[in-house]
Amino acid sequence: MKGKSVTSATPLRHKSSLVVFGAVTFATSWGFWLIAIALGGSVKNSPSVIPYVLGGFGPVFGAIVVRVRRSRRRELAPAHTVRLRLSMRLCWVLPLLVMASATVLAAALLADRLGGPALSFAEGRNLISDIGGPVPFFVSMLVAGPLSEEPGWRGTAYPRLRASFGRLQAGLLLGVVWAIWHLPLFFITGTLQAGFGLISWNGVLFVLTVIPMALLTGYAYERAGVAASIAVHLGVNATIALLDVKSPVVLACIVAVQTIVAITLLAWQRDRGADLPVHADSHPRQIVTSSTEAP
Repeated sequence: MKGKSVTSATPLRHKSSLVVFGAVTFATSWGFWLIAIALGGSVKNSPSVIPYVLGGFGPVFGAIVVRVRRSRRRELAPAHTVRLRLSMRLCWVLPLLVMASATVLAAALLADRLGGPALSFAEGRNLISDIGGPVPFFVSMLVAGPLSEEPGWRGTAYPRLRASFGRLQAGLLLGVVWAIWHLPLFFITGTLQAGFGLISWNGVLFVLTVIPMALLTGYAYERAGVAASIAVHLGVNATIALLDVKSPVVLACIVAVQTIVAITLLAWQRDRGADLPVHADSHPRQIVTSSTEAP
């Protein structure tokens, strides 16, 4: 019996994959987080830390299911999937990480000038000491968010959204979904979100920070794949932790600065062909050459 040939995926199949990804991601994340809420206690020193951590990997579970499903159907990767050689990825990873961290630092300095809290790394040093040193801090920042989310949000959902939308629209749409995904964390004792409170300026501003973050990580993904989006996610999260960002003034400045930077980067990358969605009637060669990997 002859083996099945590899086929290109239609926009309908991309939408189907997005539905599957979303269903698995939300079901696993929210399911585990609801268990953490039911168990009670702080995630810092109770059994609820286990479902709390597992819930953070919901996007990875979603990505795995979509990858297995696509492999069984022997479909090509989405046209906007990005994978580069290791040397090319490394050329982008460090600059993008620095850029992401700089957006938070710039926002903190701006907030200081506007009457907000003074820029300080004192709480950050205490956090590193409490965790056990720089290496455990780095590992925890890398795993909790960047590694547990980016293979799903950017590596799986984003390329499929790009089949129908431009970079800005895809980033904004994914940002809204990403923000909604975080909501149960506001009800888990011991999380940053619970400390803010959902019905508060800090809670609202945290939700809003996810939108420009989605644009920045989407831009990074198109530059150098998942490694780059992980770097941006890591840079933002680690800097926020080191600065112990809790002031609504600082959070508002982060939203403003990152929005300006994201829009500027998207406007500066004036490759109009790269910004257009790829439809089913696109030239087959375009789909094959741009689809070097698929989650």
